[in-house]
Amino acid sequence: MSPKGSAVIMACRDQKKGNEAKERMTRLVPDVRITLVTLDLADLDSVRRCAEMVVQTHERLDVLINNAGVMATPYSKTKQGFEMQIGTNYLGHYALTGLLLPLLQATPGSRIVSLSSLGANYGKLDLDDIMSEHKKYRTYDAYSQAKLANLVFALELARKLEASRFDTISIAVHPGGSPTNLQRSSGFLMARIITPLLSQSADKAALSSLLAATDTSATNGSYWGPAGFMKLKGFPGPAAIPKQAKDLGAASKLWQLGEQLTGVRYTF
Repeated sequence: MSPKGSAVIMACRDQKKGNEAKERMTRLVPDVRITLVTLDLADLDSVRRCAEMVVQTHERLDVLINNAGVMATPYSKTKQGFEMQIGTNYLGHYALTGLLLPLLQATPGSRIVSLSSLGANYGKLDLDDIMSEHKKYRTYDAYSQAKLANLVFALELARKLEASRFDTISIAVHPGGSPTNLQRSSGFLMARIITPLLSQSADKAALSSLLAATDTSATNGSYWGPAGFMKLKGFPGPAAIPKQAKDLGAASKLWQLGEQLTGVRYTF
C-alpha cells in the first residue's frame, strides 16, 4: 500500500519499462502494492483485455488517470487502422474509460482524470476528416487535434455524468511543459533546446494530475494546469478552457465518432 493507503494499477505498453518503474517505486515506498498490466492504447484488442482483467480482479476503482499519449509522430496507423495520434490519445482512452465505467460507477466518489495539453489551444476538430486522410498530414496539427479531443471528451463526460446523477466525476488537466520521452519525434530544436528551457521536471508536471485525482477543489468538469510562467510551469491552478472546446455540437459528434469507431457504448 502507498503512504495514503492506495493500491496502484500500472497499465504499460512496454513491460520492461513498466517493471523498471515498478522497481523504482518499490524502492521509494517498500510496502507499496503495485499491479502491472499490459495496455497498448493503439490496439483496441489490448484495451479490451486490460479492462477485462481490471474488472475481473478488482472490486473498486477510485481513480482512472488517462495519461498515455503520443506526440507529433510521423504518419502511421493503429492496429485497427486509425491515424496514430487520434487513435491512441482519444479513441484508446475513450474505449478504456467506457469499459471501466461500470467499475468506477460502483465506487463511491470515483474520479476520471483525462490529460489534455496546451496544444489543445491551437487545435481544431476536423470531424469530417479526423483521420487526416484527405489533407496534408501535419504532425503538430494532428497532435493538437488529438489533445483537443481529450479535453472535449473530459468535459462531455462530465456533463453526461452529472445528468446521470452518478457519484463519479470527470476532470481534465494539462501538465504544462516537461522534457520527457514524449518529445522524441519533435526534432532536435524542440526536444533538446526549447522544451527544457520552457518546462519543468516530470514530477512537477504530474502535480496537476495528482491534484485532480485527490483534491476536493477539483470538481466535475473542471480543468487544471500549471499556473506559472506561460502556464508551462508552476503549481497547478484552474486552467482556461479554449473556445473550441466549448462547442457542444462538436462534443456530441466527437462522442458519436468514439462510439462508432471503437464499438464501446457507455452506460449511464
